[in-house]
This record gives sequence, C-alpha cells and structure tokens, in this order.
Amino acid sequence: MQDLKVTLIQIDQVWEDKKANFSLYEDYFQQIENSDLVVLPEMFHTGFSMNVSALAEEWDDSKGLSFLKKWAKKLDSAIYTSLIIKAKNNYYNRGVFVYPSGKVVKYDKRKSFGLGGEDKFYTAGNEEIILEWKGWKINLQICYDLRFPELIRNRIEGNVNPAYDVLLYVANWPQKRISHWLALLKARAIENQCFVLGVNRTGTDGNNLEYSGDSIVFDALGETKIEIKDSKNQVVNLKLNQDDLNAIRSNLPFLKDR
Repeated sequence: MQDLKVTLIQIDQVWEDKKANFSLYEDYFQQIENSDLVVLPEMFHTGFSMNVSALAEEWDDSKGLSFLKKWAKKLDSAIYTSLIIKAKNNYYNRGVFVYPSGKVVKYDKRKSFGLGGEDKFYTAGNEEIILEWKGWKINLQICYDLRFPELIRNRIEGNVNPAYDVLLYVANWPQKRISHWLALLKARAIENQCFVLGVNRTGTDGNNLEYSGDSIVFDALGETKIEIKDSKNQVVNLKLNQDDLNAIRSNLPFLKDR
C-alpha cells in the first residue's frame, strides 16, 4: 500500500463571509502540489455559526460543495471539511469527503456542542462513516465528536484487519480548551492504533472566541508527526506510512483483545 500524502490547511476563517473564505482558500490551494488528501477546518466557509437561516445551503444547490468539488478535481486530491446544510427542513453540521471525481461521502456530526447551543439549531447524525481512499480506511469526525471515544472504537473485522487506519477531526476548537484538544487527539490515536489528524482554525470569531490552531497529526503510538504550534495561517504537508502503522499493530496487537 502506498503512503498517503496529506495536507493540513490551518486558517483564520472570516466570520460568516463565504466569498472572503473562498478567496482565502484559493490562495492556499494554489500552493498545494501532489497531495492525496487536503483537510480544512470545520464549517470551512462560514466559521462555527448558529446563523443557520442565513448560511445554510441546500444539499443539491450548495456553493460550498461546488467549490470543494472544483478544487478536488484541480488538485487531483480528496478534500475533507464540514459545512452547514439544510435537508428536509433540518440543519446539519455535515462533513463532506470530496473525491477528485466529484463523488461525495457525507458524515453528519453526531455530538452537538450543547455549551455553544449547537443542539438547538442542528440535527445530530446517527451513523459512523468509514470510507476507503488510496487503499486507506478513513473514519470521518467533526470537532465535539472528539470527546466521545465510544463513537469510534476501532476493532478487528472478520478476524483480519482493523476497521480503519485514519481518524479525521475538523474543528473550531477554542484556545481556552486547547489542552483538551491535544490530549484527546493523542488518546484517540493510542487507543485505536491509528493515525489521527486534527485540523483547527485560528483567529477570533464573531462570538469573540479565540482560536490558536494547534493542528496536529499523531501516529498510532501517540507520537507527534507534525504540529502547527503558532496561530498563523499555514499549509503543511506530510506522508502517512502504512508499513509503520502495520509494524506498530503487529508489535502491539491490542485491538484483537477487544
């Protein structure tokens, strides 16, 4: 199996301004070469907003989704993020994994952030989503899901292979609880013996919440592979190595004991 070349884009999202955010992402997309997967923060073109009546897009007529499809094709890379979607009179914080072909796999955030009022505006999802890309099995997650390890318990399927190899978390996770973000991401990597990618925003949102970024990748031992330690807008690249992952799982075969 080939290495998975991933790109993290950590960015100061412009509050509830889709056009401005599109422009920002285009500048950073143009810096990307030869990536298999690009990961953006949660609610990529609005920020984490409860203004659903003004910002939600219909699934079949989403400018945000069209933008992502366009760039996935241009970059010949998959893209994962989330956006505000309206469907059947409900609103969703919907994760979208966009393939270069235009195919989209959706994941509706399962745990609503009650402290921020998300549960009052958004309908929670109820399904785990694991997909395959470039021979890697990838589990899709969004921000507050991180606090609930029961959602993504890895396991051996068919007495052969783990259910997934990579966990993706896209977030708007405030700086004042950033120690939780880092600790929980590391824990999810160790307990599920997988790579964990966490991509967070920077800056200050419309509710005056500050974000420090701290986007990071952990391997299956909980070791840091790359970390964006400052709060600047950045694009970083790295490779996930399947042989390294398999060696860890072979030397420490903990998943089979579940």
